[in-house]
Amino acid sequence: MTTKRNNYPAPKKHGGHTTEILRLLSCLSESYSPRHYVLADSDKMSEAKIRSFEQKRAETFSESQFSLDRIPRSREVRQSWISSVLTTLHSILYSFPLTYKRKPDLILCNGPGTCVPVCLSAFLLGLLRIKRTIIVYVESICRVETLSLSGKILYYFSDYFIVQWPDLKKKYPKSVYLGRIV
Repeated sequence: MTTKRNNYPAPKKHGGHTTEILRLLSCLSESYSPRHYVLADSDKMSEAKIRSFEQKRAETFSESQFSLDRIPRSREVRQSWISSVLTTLHSILYSFPLTYKRKPDLILCNGPGTCVPVCLSAFLLGLLRIKRTIIVYVESICRVETLSLSGKILYYFSDYFIVQWPDLKKKYPKSVYLGRIV
């Protein structure tokens, strides 16, 4: 077991995904520090939620550390599939240097499109034998019967793929069903 301080990116999008990931992070000990949040460059709401969460966390854990990083949004709602490929590649180009710089031990994410480029960059670092990162993907509680697009992609790249509904576990055997966790 290691005693070094580890890096834990948590790629985020605005709204419900941010609320869900902050609920997950609230259960983690102080050893999960520093935390590096990755947000879409146009996301302002999540930044406010994260700063508020971290301010409250600092009251309990005095040495709590975090940072906020931004990357281009990989996909807008209702964006065409073809243009989504291009914008996601653009986002990966921004994510790779960031992921290389941070060299995270663990990535905990829960479904926003922002997590796909970060996770793929981390996966590539592992393939290149630069840094092995554990990727934990938690599918959103609102995904009852089907996976999100991020889930469909990261199912194949994550080390742990957690679902919150038993029907998803039946459809996706690699997944881990833990019940409702957020």
